[in-house]
Amino acid sequence: MPIYIIVEGKNDKSKLRRVLNDEVEILCTFGTLNTLKLEQLRRKIRDEETYLFMDNDSSGKRIRGILRDAFPDAGHIYTSRGYAGVEGTPDEYIIKQLEKAGLEEYIMYPPASF
Repeated sequence: MPIYIIVEGKNDKSKLRRVLNDEVEILCTFGTLNTLKLEQLRRKIRDEETYLFMDNDSSGKRIRGILRDAFPDAGHIYTSRGYAGVEGTPDEYIIKQLEKAGLEEYIMYPPASF
């Protein structure tokens, strides 16, 4: 069963890819969300497990609102307002948010430093 996380941009996708294994598919809106892009996302995802991880700014909130309507059962993952979007969020914080969403089995934890 695939798991999808929708993010805004390719840098957000790259940031998440560093901490998630390949079982999670990360999809981008590329900062915009028109009818065609929304329909493509709907066709790809269907009823699969989906999470929304947008920046905590006006654009991210607008995109999250549209996606919330399109995917009412999607989980929501948030970054703190103090960070420069998903791409500017420290890995440790992203990992904590992914754990809160129940995605521990897909996280690639960094090696422990002693």
